[in-house]
Amino acid sequence: MKNQKLAIRVRLNLQKGKDNKFPIYIRFYVDGVKAEISTRHFILQSHWDSKNDRVKALCAEAAFINGYVERTTNFINQEFLKAHSLGKETSALEIKNKLQGKESTPQHKTILQAFDYHNLKMAETVKVGKVVPKTLTRYHITRNKVANFIKLQFKAADKPLPEMRLSFVTEFEHYLLTVEKIQSNTAHKYIKNLKKIMNMAVGLDWIPSNPFTQFKCSYTSPDREILNQDELNLIMNKKMHTARLEEVRDVFIFCCYTGFAYADVYQFEKDAVMKGLDGNLWLSTNRQKTGTKESVPLLPIPLEILSKYQDHEYCLKYNKLLPVNSNQRYNSYLKEIADLCGIKKKLTSHIARHTFATTVTLANGVPIETVSAMLGHSNIRTTQIYAKVVEQKVSDDMLKLKSILQSKTTQKEMKKVSGC
Repeated sequence: MKNQKLAIRVRLNLQKGKDNKFPIYIRFYVDGVKAEISTRHFILQSHWDSKNDRVKALCAEAAFINGYVERTTNFINQEFLKAHSLGKETSALEIKNKLQGKESTPQHKTILQAFDYHNLKMAETVKVGKVVPKTLTRYHITRNKVANFIKLQFKAADKPLPEMRLSFVTEFEHYLLTVEKIQSNTAHKYIKNLKKIMNMAVGLDWIPSNPFTQFKCSYTSPDREILNQDELNLIMNKKMHTARLEEVRDVFIFCCYTGFAYADVYQFEKDAVMKGLDGNLWLSTNRQKTGTKESVPLLPIPLEILSKYQDHEYCLKYNKLLPVNSNQRYNSYLKEIADLCGIKKKLTSHIARHTFATTVTLANGVPIETVSAMLGHSNIRTTQIYAKVVEQKVSDDMLKLKSILQSKTTQKEMKKVSGC
């Protein structure tokens, strides 16, 4: 603690006279920072002793006013010395508030300030490559949604952290589902981010505990749209009438047989393909979404596609592995391809990754642990979502087999009856 300094001066304020009388003010400084109070006592200028900063004895109220000034300056001194003896720093304003009976209210951190602090720290980790930029973006989006919710729900710009209650997060969930019309899984991702901010605030001693701990975020497995092998073959073999559709079709098929997301394929440069320890060609990247490593050995179909575009004008000009359009244009062209092929399913950049996980790998006996590693999943439970889809496919296939076997049995019985 630094050695603070206090200075006190009692003065007659000649700028605020009334009926030829002037008020007495007590001004004091802590480390050069000023505070001032009025004693509310008025005297003639001739009754003021400027050398001793007191009222002259010839004034009838001299003893009373001087006593008040003495008690007040003593109080200022005592508060200053009390803070010093406790090893705390004080300020002129803090002493003035105590003198006037105003207990200084501690300034609590707010929820948006907590977000800003967290996001600032995360931005620094993004710069050194410890966190992917998309993760930071999600926290910025969460902050904006919390700010919009506070404005709508509380008609305020922010909320102090100590005022947070469990009802805040339950109402926030309701807001996301009904006002922003966000799906439950996505809403709970934002709430997980909010809970993390509150846990950080606890760790920084801004609040004693996290009131949102009791709110449990759930996850509902969505229906994953996938292509079966027949649909995949149909798209691969379909003659496209324009170069742009052919390029989009080839990029989509490439994703179906590698499992890479659109954002990752968009980033691949020409030197991305490497020879692995097994002597085969591999493609690997740190996923744009999570930053986890995703490595896939290239099958004959994606290798054929890469060979097809190695001298493509776009790829040569921008040093890219494949001619990948903007995401909006890419998905628009996929819809056109689906119509041309007569496929009723909604083709998107995501369906290719889902198809790789199911139709191309799991359905052909690739162990789920291997698929999880190739997809860059940090938790195998994420991959198990696809396994459920495969179970449905197995069930459908077994029903077909059951039908075939029953047909053969019926034919045998008919032959016996006919004596053949």
